[in-house]
Amino acid sequence: MSLPIHATALERVSYYGLRLFSALVLFFLIIPILVIIPLSFNAEPFFTFTEGMLRLEPEAYSLRWYRNIWESQEWMLSIKNSMIIGVCATLLAMTLGTLAALGLSQRHMPFKGAIMGLLISPMIVPVIISAASMYFFFTKVNLAQTYLGVIMAHAVLGIPFVIITVTATLVGFDDNLTKASASLGANPRTTFFKVTFPLIRPGVISGALFAFATSFDEVVVVLFVAGTDQRTIPREMWAGMREQLSPTILAVATLLIVLSVMLLLTVELLRRRSDRIRGVTE
Repeated sequence: MSLPIHATALERVSYYGLRLFSALVLFFLIIPILVIIPLSFNAEPFFTFTEGMLRLEPEAYSLRWYRNIWESQEWMLSIKNSMIIGVCATLLAMTLGTLAALGLSQRHMPFKGAIMGLLISPMIVPVIISAASMYFFFTKVNLAQTYLGVIMAHAVLGIPFVIITVTATLVGFDDNLTKASASLGANPRTTFFKVTFPLIRPGVISGALFAFATSFDEVVVVLFVAGTDQRTIPREMWAGMREQLSPTILAVATLLIVLSVMLLLTVELLRRRSDRIRGVTE
């Protein structure tokens, strides 16, 4: 949005001042990323910039910490666990969250507000409280320190993201399409997969990506629920910071930053596609 030609001097100062303030806030948030990425290529086992790095000497940079990831059994196990747990938790959260959003979108749904608040409560309640509650519950049902327990715990944290994104997609959904499908003889299953799901697919995928990112980044729940065999990447990073400080952590963090950027770009592309499908123009 550009500034109109007839804007007053005060409006121009406010306009450019707000832009400058936003740029400073964004720069403040990006500073840690700008520091981590170059440090992950440090040839020395330090968490600071060496004189050679500051002088941009080629021998001061190395991929040794990235090679350590692939050569370490602990890191490879954590990557495997994060992928397995993240994918399974995402599929579970996507399925349950989509069904919940479809139910909440019904006009005659009783206690809609209370149910919505209950379903998104894992996003509001502090994670430490949720993790402690899950630990005591899963211990009672013998799910603590198991893959299934960790997957279910991560799915609980990811479901609110799916519900919110799918509900936002259903706001502009035309119910006449489902009525037309039923009038043509289609059963509810066919109507969902042929009419409803293609229209809400961008919201479902966006929610799934957020759920996957939440699972991939979660460490508090893993500390409570997971065992030694279910160590994920954040759990391994947390242990590395406490037990053996190594720049390998910076290399892993850089890879996670790249993954996060890719997920955000995918979500943005899906959002624009959803707007085009619904006829919304920017």
